[in-house]
Amino acid sequence: MSLFEQIRRVKRAEPEVSVRELSRRFRVHRRDVRAALESPIPPPPKPMPAKPAPKLDPWKSTIDGWLEADKGVSKKQRHTARRVWQRLVAEHGADVGESTVRRYVKQVRDSFETPLAAVSVPQDHLLGVEAEVDYGESSAYVAGELVKVAVFVMRLSASGRGFSRAYVSEAQESFLDGHVRAFEHFGGVPERIRYDNLKAAVTKVCRGRNRVEADRFVALRSHYGFESFFCEPGIKGAHEKGGVEGEVGRFRRRHLVPVPRVASMSELNDLILAGCITDDDRVITGRRMTVGEHFALEAPTLAGLPVERFDAVSLSQHRVDTKARVSVRAVHYSVPARLVRHRVDVMVRPDTIEIYDGANQVACHDRGRKGEQILELDHYLEVLTHKPGAFAGSTALAAAKKAGTFTPTHERLWRAARRRLGDQDGTRTLIEVLLLHRTIPGYAVVAGIERALTIDSLDPNVVAIEGRRHLDESADTPLAPVVALHTDRRPLPTLNAYDELLEEPQ
Repeated sequence: MSLFEQIRRVKRAEPEVSVRELSRRFRVHRRDVRAALESPIPPPPKPMPAKPAPKLDPWKSTIDGWLEADKGVSKKQRHTARRVWQRLVAEHGADVGESTVRRYVKQVRDSFETPLAAVSVPQDHLLGVEAEVDYGESSAYVAGELVKVAVFVMRLSASGRGFSRAYVSEAQESFLDGHVRAFEHFGGVPERIRYDNLKAAVTKVCRGRNRVEADRFVALRSHYGFESFFCEPGIKGAHEKGGVEGEVGRFRRRHLVPVPRVASMSELNDLILAGCITDDDRVITGRRMTVGEHFALEAPTLAGLPVERFDAVSLSQHRVDTKARVSVRAVHYSVPARLVRHRVDVMVRPDTIEIYDGANQVACHDRGRKGEQILELDHYLEVLTHKPGAFAGSTALAAAKKAGTFTPTHERLWRAARRRLGDQDGTRTLIEVLLLHRTIPGYAVVAGIERALTIDSLDPNVVAIEGRRHLDESADTPLAPVVALHTDRRPLPTLNAYDELLEEPQ
């Protein structure tokens, strides 16, 4: 293009210059000079004639047949270019290079007609009308242990504002709680939400778009007044909610790389929430305003939140086994040993498990992961009084040491008691001290143990007395100074009016 422009410029400046002279000056063929003088746009290059491929030509029909047959099978089991080359060499003894086969396979696949179903249609989303929900899997170091977490994601289709929260699993309580927190984060509810066919929402996929929905999901939808739309199963459905599919991966790459190290799930969710707020300043490709500015326009169009908050909890009954545990969602949680073989009520929340005997709460545990045992040492103390030999190797003791509730001070007392009283009596002494935790705060019991050891006493009664004394001492605080009263600025009373009465004649 630049060469043609120069030739034409010289010809306009020197009309008498010949084609031969221009050809000599610019070192091009005369036909190129004539083409430049005829049109400022160079003619398209002539297609190169197909080069003969003597080694590949005999196998082209075979390759075409394999690639044509691939159209009717799963994409995961279709031929790659390398696999085509391997089969030609192994099955047919073809003497052909892999790069040659790769170029031909690409050429054949490019010639295939793109099915209409694979063509995407650009979409415009009205403010406040639609949102999308999905789960993503991520990893995090929680209390030093690498674990997988399920990240709930809701994304408003119009503004692109998202909300994410991590849970230990994709259980229904987590699914419901994610909605509640997302609506509160947005300050409102969209008209319609798109979903996969998640088990938390759908119990059965029927023909077409019909679904048998879970009762708790229907209750959530009724409470907040939104509509649900379920995508087709499989990869087709993923394209029907591409916004949240992309948001899951984008958020993970942006805020969870490198793998976060946190002390608890609560800290992890604080980190994720901070990421959601930071994303308000980003600009989605093709838009002229930030996500936060776009959401400011969308927020007034969302439906208002109901007065009462939806309680994302599931109720169930469980039988306590002979190890004083109940099994909830493939996780064992301990209860007081007196409830063995009894049936208890369990409230399954997104982050906790609450266990009730009638109206009384007997245990509350953080949610565990599938296959774990969440045991509390206090629930086994009465049993261990009768079986002190089982104390040292008990799973509940190991859990208490890991959690820090069984401190080095307890260990010192136990070691001293066993040395002086023997293993069984020494362990029973320790258990009596551990029972004090039910009536005295833990820090006071630890202080009582330290004071008792200072005077070389192992008596649980001494520990209790010293613990309560420490509690009383810590409660003794200086009295707050008395604040001075405001000065009364009213005028002093006067008796002049009475004097005037005395001066009147009788």
